[in-house]
Amino acid sequence: MTSALILIDLMPRIVALPVAPHSGEEVQARCRRLADAFRAQGRPVVLVRVERPNVTEQPPGSDLADGLVRPGDLVVVKRTVGAFHGTDLHEQLLARGVDTVVLAGLVTTMGVESTARAASDHGYEVEFVADAMSGFAADEHEFTVERIFPRFGAVHDTAAYT
Repeated sequence: MTSALILIDLMPRIVALPVAPHSGEEVQARCRRLADAFRAQGRPVVLVRVERPNVTEQPPGSDLADGLVRPGDLVVVKRTVGAFHGTDLHEQLLARGVDTVVLAGLVTTMGVESTARAASDHGYEVEFVADAMSGFAADEHEFTVERIFPRFGAVHDTAAYT
C-alpha cells in the first residue's frame, strides 16, 4: 500500500480566512509536520492550489505558502473546488503507485470534501487528518469530520502520522 499526502489550498489568502475550530495558521503548521513525516518515509506529498479560471492575474496570496513545496513534491493547480477535475492528479498518483490518499488543508467542507469524494470515485482509499483542516464554522467542520468523512474512510489526527 502506498499512501500520498494531499494538502489542499494552503495559500496565504485562504490561510488568512476566519476558519474554525483551528486557525489557518494552526492548520498550516500541522500540514507542514505531516508533509515532513511523509517525505521522511519516502511517500508522495501533493500540494494543491486553486486559480480562478479565465483570470490572467490571480489575487494576491494565491501561491502556496512560503517554504511549503520541497523538491520531489507534486504541485497541482485546480480551477474547481476539488483537486481531481480538470487536473492530472489521478494520473500522477497512478504513476507513483498510490492507492491511499491522506487529506488535509483548507477548508473542510469545500476543497477537502470535494477532493475526498472524487478520490473515492476514482477508487482510492481515503484518510482524513481532522486537526489539520478547518471549516468556515466549527460546527460544520465537526459535523463533516464526525458524520460524513467516516463514510468515506478513516479519520485520524496529526499524531497518527508524525
